[in-house]
This record gives sequence, structure tokens and C-alpha cells, in this order.
Amino acid sequence: MRRLTTFDCDGATLAATLDEGEHATGLLIVSGGNEVRHGAHRGMAMLAQALAARGTPVFRYDRRGVGDSDGDNRGFAHASADLHAAVAAFRRLAPHVNRLHAFGNCDAATLLALEGRSAGINRVLLANPWTIEPTDDLPPATAIRAGYAQQLRDPAEWRRLLSGGIDIGKAIKGLMKIARTPSQPSTLATRVTQAIAAWGNDATVLLARDDNTARAFTDAARAHTLQTLTIDTSSHSFARAADKQALADIVTRWLAE
Repeated sequence: MRRLTTFDCDGATLAATLDEGEHATGLLIVSGGNEVRHGAHRGMAMLAQALAARGTPVFRYDRRGVGDSDGDNRGFAHASADLHAAVAAFRRLAPHVNRLHAFGNCDAATLLALEGRSAGINRVLLANPWTIEPTDDLPPATAIRAGYAQQLRDPAEWRRLLSGGIDIGKAIKGLMKIARTPSQPSTLATRVTQAIAAWGNDATVLLARDDNTARAFTDAARAHTLQTLTIDTSSHSFARAADKQALADIVTRWLAE
């Protein structure tokens, strides 16, 4: 059964959804960016329904200023209180849950990596953690580098270049960004990768193979040995039908470990 509910966070009323299940391990799903708790193309709602049908209680919520929740949206960096309040609400509504796992994509994964332990979460599955501190409107240098490498191996791209089908100005900007990007990871990237490493076996990273955010994370995490899974897709939110199924299979196996 799916229940709509609300809970308080620093005076704001936050909207949430509980998909009920009898298992003692519950899953908290945290939405990334300004995405509502239903997820891209209702992906997180569908995932919650499938897991609850197998007995796992699943709790989702809209952070302050997003979706049906009150308050000001100040981004993931200011959403620690929302996470803590959501955990408390989940435990209150499902008192039989004695182990709490959490899944988040993009900056929700970053939030969980940094704040999940203090919120009382036992294990985390972190999809495409956000490690980028934007300086312009171009993709991260890692993604540009990977894109150029792929294009150089493709004869069709050489024909596009010779026929004027490639934006030379944009290409030059991309090369300049690669040249000026320091080899050391950014402050955010360092904090996130170190935080994930500190979780040890309680953290698993899930990457969309051809997603720019995932590529940036992979580059930033080279100094660490992390538990990592990959879905062969370029969809950041695992929006395609095959991606949704692959994600559901991975989450199901991960919860059963």
C-alpha cells in the first residue's frame, strides 16, 4: 500500500510517500537536483512500487522548496536537515524497520555520501555522485576528453570536420578547458570521494557508463578503491526501459546482500 504523508523540517512541511512493506530493512530514496520524489519519468515511484511488492518498505520525500514541500530550495549542500528529518519520519511511520539503506542519484548521492552516516543510515547506493564545481557552461573536462577520444576513432567525425559540420569555436573552447583544468580534483570531489571511501563496504557506487557526471566522478575517484557497478547507458537518470529494469535488478540484489 502507498501512503502519502508529511513531516516537519525546521518549520517547513515536507511531502513524502511511503510504499509499505513487511521487511525489517527499509530503503530511503533521495531525489537529486530539483527532481521531485517521483523521479524522472516516474522512475523512482515505479522502483518503490516494485520493491514494496517484494516486501521492502520505501520512503521518498521532496526536500524543502521542491515539489509539494514548503520552504526555500537552497540546493543539496543545504539539505542535511531535510535528510535527517526524513530518516526520523521513516522510522516513525515504519517502526519495524531496524536497518535503513538509502539510494540517491547525482547530488542526492553526494548528500548521502557526506551526511548519511550522521543521519543514521546503514548502507548507501550512490548513483552518479555529483563532484563538479561548474565554472562555465561546458561539460566537465573529463567528459570533453572522453568525447574527443571517441570522435577521433570515428571516421564519420573526420568527414564532419572536413565538411565543416563541426563547430570549431566550441571545439577550441573544449580544448582550452582541458588545458586549464588542474590534474588535482576539486574541493567538492575530494570531499565526496574521501567520504565514500570512509563508508568502506557499506557504500556502493553505481555509474551510467556514458554519463558526463559519472565520467567526472570516475576521474576524481582514481585515488580510491571503491565498490562500483555500471549500467551500460548514457541516461543520467536511468530513464530508458532497459535502464529502469537494470536499476531495479541492481537495487534488489543490493538490498538482499
